[in-house]
Amino acid sequence: MTYLIIRFATLGNVAMTVPVVASLSRRYPDDRFIIASKKNLASMFSSMPNVEFQEVDNHLDWKGVIALWRELRNEVDAVIDLQAVLRTKVFCALMRLSGKQVTSVHYGRLHKRLITVFGIAKQQLPSEFARYEDAFRRAGLETDENFTALPVHTGAAKVIAKRYGPKEGRWIGIAPFAKSRSNMLPYRVTKDIIEELSKDEHTRVFLFGAGYVECEMLRQWASVFPRTESVAGTLKLEEELELMRQLEVMICMDSANQHLSSLVGLRAISVWCATHPMIGFAGWKQRPEDIIQRNDLSCRPCTCHGTNHCRYANFACRQIKAETIIQHI
Repeated sequence: MTYLIIRFATLGNVAMTVPVVASLSRRYPDDRFIIASKKNLASMFSSMPNVEFQEVDNHLDWKGVIALWRELRNEVDAVIDLQAVLRTKVFCALMRLSGKQVTSVHYGRLHKRLITVFGIAKQQLPSEFARYEDAFRRAGLETDENFTALPVHTGAAKVIAKRYGPKEGRWIGIAPFAKSRSNMLPYRVTKDIIEELSKDEHTRVFLFGAGYVECEMLRQWASVFPRTESVAGTLKLEEELELMRQLEVMICMDSANQHLSSLVGLRAISVWCATHPMIGFAGWKQRPEDIIQRNDLSCRPCTCHGTNHCRYANFACRQIKAETIIQHI
């Protein structure tokens, strides 16, 4: 059979599908899986022999929905919708009318809203991985939790070796940014962490990020602190993953880099501000003790994915000392 799996936003969420899809690829070698996702993410699935990549626009307007249906309606036997938004629901309805089996993920959005908006029913929710596994199970596909890391991408590994040379001492990654203010430490705290780590002559610090503003800020920080390099905007995704594979640890926010670290078996020290791991977005097989957060705030979590607004106008959740993180490192 040929299965179409839809998950096109965001980078972190697509990365979270990899352990589950890798399990499907291994358990069902005679089946074919097509991943419909946004461009530049194909390298996360390139090592899976029976998995193909279908590039779609991240926004996927209605014209794109119809075009995708026309392109794939005669090619696939079943659809698993891991996006579960209005556009993909319409696409799935068209696929049903074409006689295809359709399964959609259950995200528990109402329960998440009760927690984040009303501050009630606070409890550990199923992880996103568990929700994906449930969707595949209802589609008749069983998964396992044997995934540990993607295989080495030989070409990307050679690029990293040529650019950064042989590894000496400790290599530590820092990914200080996120899309929302509520998910980031204050710049002052991040600079203190970089400054402290860069004092050690046996430590090399790599700064990760994306976007013009982030790249420029990381470049400036790298020019100030010794043994610190910014890789933001300079590497392809597969090259970033191979660099991460060389690191001792990644210090990141509740962001995509937490999940990218999991894909290469890298230990991630993740900092959670307004968000909370109870919502289900902790990294694959990351250690609970490596999660740094303020547990003394009853207003957390106030968002599932991040926000630029604080109901108390103080963003107290971001007030985490650099010393706390440095000590954990």
